[in-house]
Amino acid sequence: MAVTGLGVVSALGANRLEFWTSLAAGRDGIGPIQGLDGWQLRFQNGAQVKTLDVGAHFSQKDADMLDPFARFLIVAAREAVADAGIEWTPALKARTAIVTGCCVGGQATEDIGFSDLYLEKRGRVHPLTIPKIMANAGASHLSMELGVTGPVYTISTACSSSNHALGQGFWMVRDGVAETVLAGGSEALFSLGFLKAWEAMRVVAPDTCRPFSRDRKGLILGEGGAMLVLEPLEAARARGARVYGEIVGFGMSSDAHHITQPTVDGPAGAMRQALDDAGLAPDRIDYINAHGTGTPANDPTETRAIRAVFGDHAGRLAVSSTKSMHGHALGAAGAMEAVATLLAMREGILPPTANYLGPDPDCDLDVIPNQARPARVEHALSNSFAFGGLNAVVAFRTGEP
Repeated sequence: MAVTGLGVVSALGANRLEFWTSLAAGRDGIGPIQGLDGWQLRFQNGAQVKTLDVGAHFSQKDADMLDPFARFLIVAAREAVADAGIEWTPALKARTAIVTGCCVGGQATEDIGFSDLYLEKRGRVHPLTIPKIMANAGASHLSMELGVTGPVYTISTACSSSNHALGQGFWMVRDGVAETVLAGGSEALFSLGFLKAWEAMRVVAPDTCRPFSRDRKGLILGEGGAMLVLEPLEAARARGARVYGEIVGFGMSSDAHHITQPTVDGPAGAMRQALDDAGLAPDRIDYINAHGTGTPANDPTETRAIRAVFGDHAGRLAVSSTKSMHGHALGAAGAMEAVATLLAMREGILPPTANYLGPDPDCDLDVIPNQARPARVEHALSNSFAFGGLNAVVAFRTGEP
């Protein structure tokens, strides 16, 4: 399944080029959280979108209709559609699907509503609160903007949301349900109430994100959106489209174990299913964009899962976590990491695991510490493992030169 368009908005930049330039340079977008003056949190840093000019993309009226998470999705989707060079016809609009992932929906809108109701005692909230909060708002507004009348829906499976969306989109095109799919996800979570909830979990780092590193102290929250255009390889070739790469397999599983603590078997099962779906032996994989959150529990568990699936080949795999640069964007993470993986394969440069201090014996993989690595890879995996024990893994093949 060809990927012919990519769009992304993140803490690393407001478009695909800025995103990739930062990844290749090993430069993170993590810094002091803005917009929470007067409030104290146990953690002070986040990976916020800071360079997006909302006025350049939306009229004031349209911007007011959209929570930030929906704006991120629409801007990323516009870039992906333009990049793919799609020429919309009524028939194509009817045979196109939009599948997005989002974990928490309109948090900024929800915070404003609660403040109006409980703090300001206004007794009512804005009449558009529900349309702005709903997790499918971005997908629905995008379908109206493009005139897409095929299947449009949003998946909410915590941190695996947009990998599930990519997998569903891949299967829909492969099975002939849709000719074209716009798939990805978005998240905007820097509102006080949501951050206080994460503070209570005690899993956010007080400094920065250091996946697989010794002395790592937790994850760093991020935000943004990423969208991909999927279509059959033959159709892409026929219209002369650029092919970034192909999605060739998808696997998903449930731990059925614990709401927040990961297991080895669930992630390993999802990786095996992705390989089976792609018809790939484990030794065909050259690179893994890891889930790699930087928490004490996740990284050793993912390491053991990779070793369980790949055996001796695990020692020859290149593995990195780009969350060390763009933060953990929850429902948008998988889509951002898919874009990172495809660009890495196309450019022949593997992004590093930034902020790395040194090896942890429980994370004994080649994690590309701190500096990007020139490398040509043919096949890669992108892992997403979510709270609730929900795992989603996408397999990629490099595109044509």
